[in-house]
Amino acid sequence: MSTTVFQARKIITMNPMQPKATHVAVRDGKVLAVGDLERMREWGDFSLDTRFSEQVLMPGLVEGHSHLMAGGLWQFPFVGFHARTAPDGKVWPGCGSFEDVVQRLADIEATLSDPKQPLVAWGFDPIFLGSERMTVRHLDRVSTARPVVILHASQHLMNVNSAALAQAGITRDTEVEGVVKSGNGEPTGELLEFAAMFPISRLIGNIFRITATSEPGLRKFGQIAQLAGVTTATDLVNDLADESAELLQRITAEDDYPVRIVPAYVSLDGSVSREAGAARVRERMARNTDKLHFGAIKIVVDGSIQGFTARVRWPGYFNGHENGIWIGSPAELTAAIEYFHAEGLQLHIHTNGDEATELAIDAVEAALRKHPRADHRHTLQHCQMADAAQFRRMARLGMCVNLFANHLYYWGDAHYALTMGPDRACRMDACATALANGVPLAIHSDAPITPLGPLFTAWCAANRLTSSGRVLGKSECISVADALYAITMGAAFTLGLDGRIGSIEVGKFADFCVLDDDPHGVAASALKDVRVAGTVLGGRVLPLPGR
Repeated sequence: MSTTVFQARKIITMNPMQPKATHVAVRDGKVLAVGDLERMREWGDFSLDTRFSEQVLMPGLVEGHSHLMAGGLWQFPFVGFHARTAPDGKVWPGCGSFEDVVQRLADIEATLSDPKQPLVAWGFDPIFLGSERMTVRHLDRVSTARPVVILHASQHLMNVNSAALAQAGITRDTEVEGVVKSGNGEPTGELLEFAAMFPISRLIGNIFRITATSEPGLRKFGQIAQLAGVTTATDLVNDLADESAELLQRITAEDDYPVRIVPAYVSLDGSVSREAGAARVRERMARNTDKLHFGAIKIVVDGSIQGFTARVRWPGYFNGHENGIWIGSPAELTAAIEYFHAEGLQLHIHTNGDEATELAIDAVEAALRKHPRADHRHTLQHCQMADAAQFRRMARLGMCVNLFANHLYYWGDAHYALTMGPDRACRMDACATALANGVPLAIHSDAPITPLGPLFTAWCAANRLTSSGRVLGKSECISVADALYAITMGAAFTLGLDGRIGSIEVGKFADFCVLDDDPHGVAASALKDVRVAGTVLGGRVLPLPGR
């Protein structure tokens, strides 16, 4: 059994019993010893690897809420408001108007030879583009023949042209919640939430599955994760169909695939019963490996705050918009939470608005009364509008929370002025309140909704700066130490993997993030600028893509 000892300028362990070191010994892909060089010698012969001697090691970063489609979506053009860098290094400028979006798509449409090929784009963010809503009138300027489909940044809304509506069979007679209609009763081309978008999915293919189950997309996701210092990441929308599961098993089994994947099962279209879903998850769990961990369940309660489809309590949306959409009826959602809880599975429950959060907490509490269960770790995902009373209830019930800290930067100004108003915007993604009430905390990017980058996410939680420079609720800022914990051990805890990942200590996987700078040695305002120099997965040093 060979042993490799890595030397670093500093090792941040995230283990409070031994918070820092200079050397770490690795054997069989796991941490054998942590400390100084003398402690390493007590284990006998070893190979000393000094390539990190001028750098800092910390545990491999853990992204507790992301989607594999963050890699696959790059097969389509990007039309978001904020500029975005693709895995190949191409920078897509932001679209600052409807005209920018239409022109970008028209330019691409002119290059397509097949007149029937759908033109799909993603990242559209109309909340930054004024009060006008995009309609078929705009997208018909791109084409009136081929389907044109734009997925919003939130993934909860879609805009399509008249050809897409016609070919999908969406008409004035379509009575589905979320199909927006004009004053004359005709569909406008704006589709809110999954039920309204399903006819388009039947027409062009399920974009969520297509982008999450392609081999090139999965490989691009690995590149994106590695560049961000991530060694474990989730895929929180996956139906775990045979094709998807087999692809995950094959790709993650490769020695050089750089990230461990934790998929969460969900049937967004309701085509798989709860019973069949639970059976599918258990079948996949029997094939878990060190790099692929099945077992989580995803339940989506409401929609998107910036898309005005989240369910919020009084006084409602700040600009007077009507309340959002329940993804299933409250009764159905409550029953699903009880069923999967009783089956012994861990739940990751999407709630954005505080009304949705209240329903989820009520449902978990009712499930626990009927089926008491210790250490369930059911986690509210996003949970952006929760107040102190709700966090206190979560703590009493043994729940965890994974807050969408990146929202503060990307949409904080819009929440302040349009969706929530000043008071509630300043308590959004209340990391400090969660910690003060003893709720286990993770923070996340929800990639591809925002770019994958846990150090940027930690910066958001520590500084709470919007894109305009406004501090959005200074009292909810957390320390750098707490923010770093949330992207390592905190996230690992919400996934039930804190015994394997999240810290550098004996017996855990030797997963490291290599940094050029010490995140404890910079100001909180500079945390996002700490440079990732590489990753180590199971003791295997993996050079960054393109370097």
